[in-house]
Amino acid sequence: MPNPIFTAEEAAAVARLLKAEIGWTRPDDGIWEVRGGQQNFVYSKVQCWVALDRALRLATKRSLSIDFPRLASVRNEIYETIMTKGWDPQRRTFVQHFGTEALDASNLIMPLVFFISPTDPRMRGTLERTMAELVSDSLVYRYEVGKGAGDGLTGAEGTFNMCTFWLVEALTRAGYLEQARYIFEKMFTYANHLGLYAEEIGPCGEALGNFPQAFTHMSLISAAFNLDRRLDRRD
Repeated sequence: MPNPIFTAEEAAAVARLLKAEIGWTRPDDGIWEVRGGQQNFVYSKVQCWVALDRALRLATKRSLSIDFPRLASVRNEIYETIMTKGWDPQRRTFVQHFGTEALDASNLIMPLVFFISPTDPRMRGTLERTMAELVSDSLVYRYEVGKGAGDGLTGAEGTFNMCTFWLVEALTRAGYLEQARYIFEKMFTYANHLGLYAEEIGPCGEALGNFPQAFTHMSLISAAFNLDRRLDRRD
């Protein structure tokens, strides 16, 4: 007999975790682990929202014994805080962290985790600003060096492949299929002879950083799946 998908012991472990303190208000080093000091990074807050949102969905589906009102309240508070402190109304974009105007490509993940609709005006504004400030010849930089939370390093860096595939998927979900397809197919030209990618792409097209990088290929698969599905629907 196959093992159950979700055992009683696993359900109890999840319920215990959800009774712990939820420290979403604490600053951290962010997804990029920058050296410029801890901040209230928008990406980190989004992931806290994701954790609680999925926990509530799981608890509903599996009838877990959890404090639904408390967890739902915290999840909603995180959402409202991001929408208030993580949004720049003048530049019409989500920002890297609270209190800055700097952009961060990690915010492209918002519609991918269902934090916000891909066609919401705020997400469209973030896409447009990201394309204007963090994209070079269809490739995406994580952030602008010297702006926002400093990374403590000098010089330039390459574009980040995971972020480029996040852009493909965000554009796909927003309905910009031709633009998404162009960037996706162009990325194929930067893979090696085995179709593998490094962490970054240098100014001359060279592979930089960890190689091969799992996160890059996970984002590639997700972008490919969603783009293919949307193109099939259109046809």
